[in-house]
Parts: sequence; C-alpha cells; structure tokens
Amino acid sequence: MDKKEIFILILIAVLWILLRIVEYYLLPYYLCPLSWLGVSFAFLIIAIVQLIKLIAKIKHIQKIRIIKVVFYGLIFYLSLNRWIVAHIIEKADWRIFYQKRVEIVEKVQKKELNHNAGRNNRVCELPFEFPIISNGGNDIIISQNDSTQTITVEFFIFRNFMSSPSSYFIYTNDKYRIEYYENYIKNNPDNNWKIEDNWYRITKE
Repeated sequence: MDKKEIFILILIAVLWILLRIVEYYLLPYYLCPLSWLGVSFAFLIIAIVQLIKLIAKIKHIQKIRIIKVVFYGLIFYLSLNRWIVAHIIEKADWRIFYQKRVEIVEKVQKKELNHNAGRNNRVCELPFEFPIISNGGNDIIISQNDSTQTITVEFFIFRNFMSSPSSYFIYTNDKYRIEYYENYIKNNPDNNWKIEDNWYRITKE
C-alpha cells in the first residue's frame, strides 16, 4: 500500500476537521451555508471520480482505491450532514468551557457584566475575543428581573440571521423561565434539552 497516499488521506482528514472547528467557532453565520454546499459538493465530485477509477480497474483492484472511495464517501456524508460533527464539537465545547460560562454567569449576578451593546439593551459584548464562549462575536444576552433577583444568560451556539432559529446554552434561575423551557422541551424535544439544573440547550427564533 502506498504510504504517501495514506499520508495524504490523513492530512486531508486533519484539514477537514480543522475546517469544521473553524466553521463552528469563527465562520460568519451568513457564510456557513456556502461553506456547507461548497465542501459537500467538492467531496461528492472527488468520491464519484474515485468510484469511477475503482470500477475502471475492477479486474486489477487495489486496496488503496477501495480505501479512497470509502474515505471520500464518508467525508462527503459527514460534510452533507454537518450536524453530526457539529454536535460532537458542541458537546466538547460545553465540557471545556463550562467553568468559564459559570464565571460569566456569576459576574452577571454581581452586575460586573451588564448590557453594553448600545442599541440592544439585552446584549453584552464580552470583554475578550478568546476563548470563544458565545459564537458569532462573543456576545451574550442578559435578561434580569430586579423584583425577583433572577437572571437569564444566553450563550450562542449557532447565531443565525433575520428570523431564522439560533441555538443557545441558557442559564436561568427564573422559575417562570424554567417552567417555560421545561414545557418547550417537552413539545420540541429534537433540538432542545435540559443539560443540568438551571442549564438548557435551546433552539429558537
């Protein structure tokens, strides 16, 4: 088996994973559909070409050709169904940055972080660019109820545009919002769930 070709496939896999991570954290939301279509189409074409080559040399089939067809077919499938990899990154992101999000919530409770985005009196631009705690600009959405001393803090997972749905990690200690999210999850369980006490994963407009 050609070690050089295997190395190239490993390199492509590594670059593809890095692209998925960059897309998850850094790519502007309006470019995500173009990236999705472009990458999916590119790997579809490559997979078809490799399949044609495999069929053309079916009488003298080589192991590397089978590996290439399977490899590019799998990359195409995962590119087309990007939610599979995005879901894995999301789970890792939640675990890695959990403590940082807890610290931000504590700062909001102490009023060390407040609305600061000018036109939108619910948005707070975090005072750092890295690490990326809230995708789409490191903005969080703060809702406070002074009468009940409760807060809700929303961290973007995927920040969409216009009226399209966005996804969030949400912290709340507001009993009315907790009740709302619990019912919302029951009615829309596919992309919404309770992570732990006071923390939810929600997709909404």
